[in-house]
Amino acid sequence: MRAGQREVLAELRQRIERIEGVYRKRASIPFGLDAIDGHLPGGGLARGALHEFIENGIASEFASCTTSFAAGVAARLNGPVLWCGTRNDLNGPGLALSGLKPDRVIHVRPERDCDILPLVEEGLRERGLAAVVAEVTRMGLTESRRIQLAAEETGVTALVIRRWWTAAQRKLTEESTASVSRWRIGPAPSERLPVPGIGRARWRVELVRCRGGEPRTWIVEACDGKGRLALPGQADFRSARAASSLSM
Repeated sequence: MRAGQREVLAELRQRIERIEGVYRKRASIPFGLDAIDGHLPGGGLARGALHEFIENGIASEFASCTTSFAAGVAARLNGPVLWCGTRNDLNGPGLALSGLKPDRVIHVRPERDCDILPLVEEGLRERGLAAVVAEVTRMGLTESRRIQLAAEETGVTALVIRRWWTAAQRKLTEESTASVSRWRIGPAPSERLPVPGIGRARWRVELVRCRGGEPRTWIVEACDGKGRLALPGQADFRSARAASSLSM
C-alpha cells in the first residue's frame, strides 16, 4: 500500500470515529413514557436530527394532531423555536395548550412551499435555536439529506410536518426521505366521562419508521401544558384484565 493511500485511509477512519462519537454522545428528547422511550433508540427522539410527522384520520389536511404533537416535542426543549410554513393558521393559544408558549416561537411565512426547506436548512445552522419546525408539502430524499446533515452539524432538531390539500399532494408523503424517524399521528376516541362533556384528547401515535428501531403504535393522551403525553389509565386496566383472563 502506498503512503498516500495509507493517509487517505487514516483520514477516513478519523472521520468515521468522529461521526460515531457524535451519535454515541447525542442526547435525546424523552417523552417521559417508558412504553415509548423504552422502545426508541437512545430513550427518546434523537436530538440534532430530522423527524417527520404525518397526519392521519378525518380532516388530516389541517394537521391539528401533528401540529400539537410537534409543539409538545419543541416545548420540552429550551430556547426559541423557528416555525416555517406558508399557511396562516398557526394558533398561539393552541400551541400554548401543548406547552409551547407563543413568545418562544419565531414564525416565518414564505409565499411558496418550495422556499420552506431552504429556510429550515438556514435556521438549523443557528445553534441558539431549540428546534426548527416546518410545515411542508414536498420533501424529497435530496432535500431531507441536506436538512439531516445541517441538524447533525449544529445539534438543532428539525421537526417536519407534512401538509397537503389534494390526494396527489398527500401521496408525496409516501416517498422516501432521510428522516431519522417518521410518525403518523391521528385522533383516537377520548375517555367517556360520567357527565356530559369532552374528555382529554387522545391520539393514535404510530412510529412508521425509525433508524435503529422497529415500528410500533400507541394510544396516548394529548400533550398537557408542559408538552407531556400520558397513557390512558383505562389502557393499563384493560391490559391487566386481559392478562388475568388468559391465566384462568
